[in-house]
Amino acid sequence: MVDLHGQYQRIKPEIDQAIQRVLDSAVFVKGSEVKEFENELAQYLGIKHVIACGNGTDALQIGLMALGLRPGDEVITPNFTFISTVEVSALLGLKPVLVDVEPGTFNIDIRSLEKAITPRTKVIIPVHLFGQCANMDEILRIANEKGIIVFEDVAQALSADCTLKSGKTVKAGTMGHMASTSFFPSKNLGCFGDGGAMMTNDSGLASTLAAITHHGMRKRYYYDLTGVNSRLDTMQAAILRVKLKYLNDYTRSRRQAADWYDKALKGLPGIEIPERSPFSTHVFHQYTLKLDKVDREGIMKHLEAKGIPSMIYYPVPLHVQQAFLYLGYPENGFPVSGKLCSSVLSLPMHTELDAEQLKYITDSIVEFVTRKS
Repeated sequence: MVDLHGQYQRIKPEIDQAIQRVLDSAVFVKGSEVKEFENELAQYLGIKHVIACGNGTDALQIGLMALGLRPGDEVITPNFTFISTVEVSALLGLKPVLVDVEPGTFNIDIRSLEKAITPRTKVIIPVHLFGQCANMDEILRIANEKGIIVFEDVAQALSADCTLKSGKTVKAGTMGHMASTSFFPSKNLGCFGDGGAMMTNDSGLASTLAAITHHGMRKRYYYDLTGVNSRLDTMQAAILRVKLKYLNDYTRSRRQAADWYDKALKGLPGIEIPERSPFSTHVFHQYTLKLDKVDREGIMKHLEAKGIPSMIYYPVPLHVQQAFLYLGYPENGFPVSGKLCSSVLSLPMHTELDAEQLKYITDSIVEFVTRKS
């Protein structure tokens, strides 16, 4: 699904030099590379503050910790997404509130969002799923009217551009009160281990986020807050500094692969290619098809037999996961999420796909579909 080795080989001398630089410094935690990476990513995004941490889930948790929420406060997040947004809310004693998603973009559905708001709603976490932005104009409008904090999850959409109704174009992760991201190796900007970050234009919030990542300290051995130990290590920061320089190139490569998939698969019976949002560019963290009357297990086995991986993101909606049955949602309460979980299929998507590989993948899909139709 992701060719990390091939990507490394393309920039091997720069990566090796960055790693050696850290080894020579012997400052493996809180080295200067971390601050330099934070500054460079902030400049790339056009935001005032980036605060690095240990991983993307920590970034979500630390962000919620910084908001002074109380047990029982409600956090709205999509039902069709990875577990982290719900998980961290529950761990902090908050109430996760799930809403359905749009069938085309897979992002949070605005009508469902509006219906879910109560007097206890404190935070909305829009997840920019698979690489394109949720409808931030509407989300921000609703949040501003209700006094609700918007906390973007940009782990799958770093570098995507969102064009607002004002005509201004901004990067994903710079529109809400704050945002979080992950640098897991398979992400569009990934390190060689775990890593994450939070982004905000609020200097006071940035100070609090930074303190929480380091045991609640602003001054050494003076603990102003209850914090955690979640730091991006120096080695990973050095690697990310190199890869950040290539992020736009990586995005172009992914879009070229997506364009190939689109052209080869559009109009194929039972196959629906990804919808492109009119207000957001797509950076294709995943390239996800919707299948209609196509045997998903059958096509996955067909591809596997040809050496082609495929994945289901995500097979089970969050509201029926065992860990969250206590939320009390009816099994059929999220029709779009339920249908997506039974019909989506993601194809290989990474920066090293070439024309020969793409043709082999799409020819194999066409072979299966036309043989079965």
